[in-house]
Amino acid sequence: MKKIDVNNDLLRSLVALASVIEARDPYTGGHIWRVSRYSVLLGEQYGLNKNYLFVLELGALVDDLGKVGVSDGILNKQGSLSEQEFQVVRQHPVVGGEIGQNHPLYPLVRYSILEHHERVDGTGYPGRLDGDSITIWGKITSIADTFDALTSPRPYRPALPVDRALSILSEGKGKQFDAHLVDLFLELAKKDKLTHILGHAGENRSLLSCPVCGPLIVPRPDIQEGEILQCPSCTGRFRIHKAGDTFQLEFTGSKSGIYVPRPDEGLIQSVLKRKRRTVTL
Repeated sequence: MKKIDVNNDLLRSLVALASVIEARDPYTGGHIWRVSRYSVLLGEQYGLNKNYLFVLELGALVDDLGKVGVSDGILNKQGSLSEQEFQVVRQHPVVGGEIGQNHPLYPLVRYSILEHHERVDGTGYPGRLDGDSITIWGKITSIADTFDALTSPRPYRPALPVDRALSILSEGKGKQFDAHLVDLFLELAKKDKLTHILGHAGENRSLLSCPVCGPLIVPRPDIQEGEILQCPSCTGRFRIHKAGDTFQLEFTGSKSGIYVPRPDEGLIQSVLKRKRRTVTL
């Protein structure tokens, strides 16, 4: 057993890095928060203790660190990837491990980073691990990551209906995914435990779509009526107006031509509130 101290500044730096990397991709707004929430719900359903749940939450937040090494042209490609492009994408868990390995909290997140694209039948990447050689963190993060990818818009397709996404998970039982964990995830869906996460970037923080080009815009949790938001894709500037439980975006007519990804402070604060002082693994 190993005890790891979780320092606030170290935790902030890791989550900030993950949120900045996510912010450069206009189609994945809120992805890391949603994957983390789905993962924790599934971990609770499975019976993980609080130490393991915190490790799961943190690992799911940073599992895609390595996508910083994938070009925008590949990440945002409208059509199917070529075999060469897919080989580049397949390297992002390895790149994520290389980026994260010098961070003091890396032992907590390494399995989610390295294993979230492994498959229980041994045909996944990057290590072609199978069955019990994949950790519980890798297995759970894989299901959560896939479900969110399926139910979120992508450059090459709209978001799939939840029922279709759940069917795809079910079809992957014993092949891509651990069968028991998929059954537990399906139970969560039947109990309507996932709806409040779909289409959100944080608690009560609905995603917005750019009225000009379509990709996602993530509002800050403290956004106020009349403030300006910018689209990460077209760099258009929009004035925000309250509309019930969400917002409407009014195009100002201007585009800056520059988008600066920034850490998601709302996400960072929510993680800090739930953090543990030490984690024993």
